[in-house]
Amino acid sequence: MSAPISIFGAGSWGTALAVHLAQSGRSVTLWARRDEQASELSDTRRNQEYLPGIALPPLVQVTSDLEEAAMASDMWAIAVPSQQVRSFVSRLRPYLRPDVIAVSLAKGIENDTLMTMSQVLEDVLVPPLDRERIGVLYGPSHAEEVAEGRPTTVVAAAHASSVAESVQEAFMTDRLRVYANTDVIGVEIGGSAKNVLAIAAGISDGVGYGDNAKAALVTRGIAEIKRLGLALGADAMTFAGLAGIGDLVVTCMSRHSRNRGLGEQIGSGKTLDEALGSMHMVAEGVKTTRSIHDLAERHHIEMPITEAVYAVLFEGRRPHEMMEKLMTRSAKRENWLPEVLQES
Repeated sequence: MSAPISIFGAGSWGTALAVHLAQSGRSVTLWARRDEQASELSDTRRNQEYLPGIALPPLVQVTSDLEEAAMASDMWAIAVPSQQVRSFVSRLRPYLRPDVIAVSLAKGIENDTLMTMSQVLEDVLVPPLDRERIGVLYGPSHAEEVAEGRPTTVVAAAHASSVAESVQEAFMTDRLRVYANTDVIGVEIGGSAKNVLAIAAGISDGVGYGDNAKAALVTRGIAEIKRLGLALGADAMTFAGLAGIGDLVVTCMSRHSRNRGLGEQIGSGKTLDEALGSMHMVAEGVKTTRSIHDLAERHHIEMPITEAVYAVLFEGRRPHEMMEKLMTRSAKRENWLPEVLQES
């Protein structure tokens, strides 16, 4: 049996991973924020609130005791919403040990600091934790399909190859294939910014623009994500991988995507508040839109689709108006290679 894993956050993604890993023989401690939620999960062996119809295997132990979950393993997977990661890991810090590997499962950029989730973990946990013992797990992975055991492929990233490989080993099963990567910033920017593009794709669906428009949004979306990533020091090839094209495609196309679904409601005429009010779970892309927009401004990066989504969500602009603005921009060349390669 593989080493035990502690998953903090009993939402859909945390629960799905717990179920999947336990079905593959891992011992999992699943931490739930509320005592009543932990009791219900333990008693019914179901998470009807976030992942209905999926049974918790016997190897999943549920608790609301933070110390108990922290001491249960040396592999901590943080599955709380991105804007709550800082406050949550601050609570975890007293239980930190030098041999812990802390892995962020949250996809987003912190609003105030514009830090990625690994940077937030580093800011709170280092020291005493070594920076190289922080990683992320990203990629095209809808919780519903992972919980059902459908084949899924993701990427584990950490600054140290040995840590990335440890995360890879911990989470890899015969139905969850994990690739290792050391381009942490590239993986995080790709896996976070794609939620903004998914809102754009949903708006396009809601308005009724069709497949041609969505294909253009996805393709030009990866181009602008790459521009931002390169400005932050990422490897351009990362955006052709699982946390780039892979995550973007599944989030823009899938019926499971909360961000695409929220965008569709807005494209159909709802306000942001109305769309958010109809959703039970967090659509990370809304707050991430603010962060990506601010990062682009800070680094002087052109991100027209992100700007359009920002204008619709926060400036009251109409979807039709913003699509017209995108379509009538000045003519451009289609360049994919970084400038350094173009000059060589």
